[in-house]
Amino acid sequence: MFTGIVEELGEVTAVEQVPNAARLSVHGPLVTSDAKHGDSIAVSGVCLTVVDVSGSEFTVDVVHETLQRSSLAKVNVGDKVNLERATAVGDRLGGHIMQGHVDGTGVYLSRDPQGLTRFALPAALARYVVEKGSIAIDGVSLTVASITEDQFAIALIPTTLELTTLGRNEPGDLVNLEVDVVAKYVEKLAMPHLTGSAHNVVSGTEEQA
Repeated sequence: MFTGIVEELGEVTAVEQVPNAARLSVHGPLVTSDAKHGDSIAVSGVCLTVVDVSGSEFTVDVVHETLQRSSLAKVNVGDKVNLERATAVGDRLGGHIMQGHVDGTGVYLSRDPQGLTRFALPAALARYVVEKGSIAIDGVSLTVASITEDQFAIALIPTTLELTTLGRNEPGDLVNLEVDVVAKYVEKLAMPHLTGSAHNVVSGTEEQA
């Protein structure tokens, strides 16, 4: 589990294509300070498993499914990435509950002088995004300032722009999106009732709701 509070801005130092996956090496002195094989580190919002640690660099394998769903398919040597170690039990929940399971990608559109930043919103994710709700963009926990049918906006403070990749985005850049997992669970639980196919167990018999 992660909270979307980026600990460090890392840099990709190597990209190797392996069967059905890509192997990335990332420079991150802080997150590697206590990292070991098998640990989880979020790389721009994608939860990945450490397969090797060497000095201030760690190596992860990104499987085909993750490459299909995230911006990591386009990552190159020298690219900056947001890094966060998995949250320890008892730590402060500074952002919101995140799994590091990217739901899809959005597109950076623009940012005005006040820091209001707009992103294109995939239609498949729009129903999970609400004004003043939480969303993770490239692993950063953020609050939705406004939303339309196909776009949403975030008010980014100078610190976030400086310390994460969000201050380096250019129009057209892909960003990883993770919507609030609670919304997805609520939808699945409510769907049978909304479609009239729910069943209740009453006195040992199954009754159509």
